[in-house]
Amino acid sequence: MDMSNTTELTRLFSALRTQSPGGYSAGLHIRFAAPLVSESTYSPQWLGHYTANAYALRDPLIAWGLSCEGSIRWSELELPDPFNILRQAAEFGLKYGVALSCGPVQSRTIVGAARVDREFSDAEIERLLQIVRTLHEIAEPKTELTTAQIQALRCIAGGDRHAAAAAKLGISESALKARLVSARERLMARTTSEAIQKAKEIRLL
Repeated sequence: MDMSNTTELTRLFSALRTQSPGGYSAGLHIRFAAPLVSESTYSPQWLGHYTANAYALRDPLIAWGLSCEGSIRWSELELPDPFNILRQAAEFGLKYGVALSCGPVQSRTIVGAARVDREFSDAEIERLLQIVRTLHEIAEPKTELTTAQIQALRCIAGGDRHAAAAAKLGISESALKARLVSARERLMARTTSEAIQKAKEIRLL
């Protein structure tokens, strides 16, 4: 992803933060049960509780987001919540919120946005949905890597260190690093390990 897209993602997440005074949790392009990009501003206490109890596998908001597109207030959700996740969220201050979802089911974006004081208005929900749809579009992963980028990632994935990988490919170590950097940028990965994982997820490795 080029620098302009990275800057735009940062701007959009900032806008999402402004529109979600109680915090948000965003998973962009969920594939094979994991998002390619994720960010959350919910309290560390709630996130810790949520993770410790593996609620992502049981969350009715995620279940709704995987089966529907659009938006719904948490209070309007009619799916079963046998683990009382929404009630527990309210105990952590997340009393009012909206779930937002867009994109094809094989690469779905799901966002939860919260308020602590009142329900979101229709106009606020529409603004949030515009932000989420733009985030989804901007974060669309590149599905192609160059042969050189794939070869570099494959060497590292196979356990080669930079020097050995460069020698195997008949290039300088700096050229190898340049290929890895460009692969990371294209896949929106912060590290080479993350790039390898994402490349595997979209069947490039």
